Amino acid sequence: MGIQSCIPTLERNGAIWLAGEASGDFIASLVIPEVAKRMDGAPQYGVGGDKMRAVGFRAWYDVRELSVRGYIEVLTHLPRLLSFRKDLITRFGDSMPQVFVGVDAPDFNLSVEEKLRRRGIPTVHFVSPSIWAWRPERIQNIRRAVDHMLLVFPFEEEIYRKAGIPATFVGHPLAGIIPMEPDTMGARQHFGLPDDGLPVITVMPGSRVDEVKGCGPVFFEAVERLLQRQGDAHVLIPAIDEQARSNILCVASLYPRLAQAMQVVVGESHRTMEAADAVLVASGTAALECALFKKPMVVGYKMPAITGMIMQKKALIHCVSLPNILLGENVVPEFLQYFCEPDAISHALEDAINNEVRRKMLVERFSAMHESLRADTANLAADVIVGMARH
Repeated sequence: MGIQSCIPTLERNGAIWLAGEASGDFIASLVIPEVAKRMDGAPQYGVGGDKMRAVGFRAWYDVRELSVRGYIEVLTHLPRLLSFRKDLITRFGDSMPQVFVGVDAPDFNLSVEEKLRRRGIPTVHFVSPSIWAWRPERIQNIRRAVDHMLLVFPFEEEIYRKAGIPATFVGHPLAGIIPMEPDTMGARQHFGLPDDGLPVITVMPGSRVDEVKGCGPVFFEAVERLLQRQGDAHVLIPAIDEQARSNILCVASLYPRLAQAMQVVVGESHRTMEAADAVLVASGTAALECALFKKPMVVGYKMPAITGMIMQKKALIHCVSLPNILLGENVVPEFLQYFCEPDAISHALEDAINNEVRRKMLVERFSAMHESLRADTANLAADVIVGMARH
């Protein structure tokens, strides 16, 4: 879907949203209905995905157009992204919005926000960049671009208070919709898994094509080796859409024991986590989701070497998974870049499945973390967004 050739009269004077990837599409979809209600039905439009469309959002462009990761990978898309950004800034400004809400995707959104703010449009950014983890210099970009920052982690409030940037902790949206006690048996019945005592392993190599290419072979080989040592298991692999499912099947079918044990399902990542005894997951929001479902996990991530070296050089902390960052210790094993190898991952995954003492400890730690992230996100976020629009 491309940007419409003209902006309908209806899509003026409302709120513009720009979500840069699947997680942003989900987060925005939780807040848009409350914002639209408080703005007396004013249009909510811009760049978004299927979940935003499902709650009445008018997408000029699809979220997938911005789903590019890493420094080197972005370079190949740079001309298109720059042209896209320029066109959006013009069209967004011409539509005379009451407020602009950028959801995550800071490298793209902050530049859009800065331009629109100069034109007098109030700007809200939802989900702070991880300035506490790497690239702390971005706080200066935020200062120039953002009127108000919506935070999903409580410890970030102090960072923004010291920087003199208005910010509000609104809770993490996932903490509000993921139950405190997962219905593991119900999720297994949903997928038709028999109650046969075999372990259930969920494998999540990532939602982007290049993540599946980078992490998929390592993850699938790790599970293959585990199955060879331990015997049968049920393996669930979520895919973001049918194309991703085809990509996963193409790679995973190369591993005979995995191919016999796996189900690749579309659009049910939460159910696949809920059903699991343990999860093998690419680092990112999915690791936090696994923790909220109180699941033992192993985190792995592999990207092109140059991108990995650049990111490592700019990092402020040594761990990357959100459970470890939020809890302040390495409760989740991480295998990154050169250490993201099948044999080590397979043994860590085996321990995650079988170590009951560790499982009980993780449930306690993850439950406390879950409580700290809960808040009335939709209403708190709408308070700020609508307040900025009225201002």
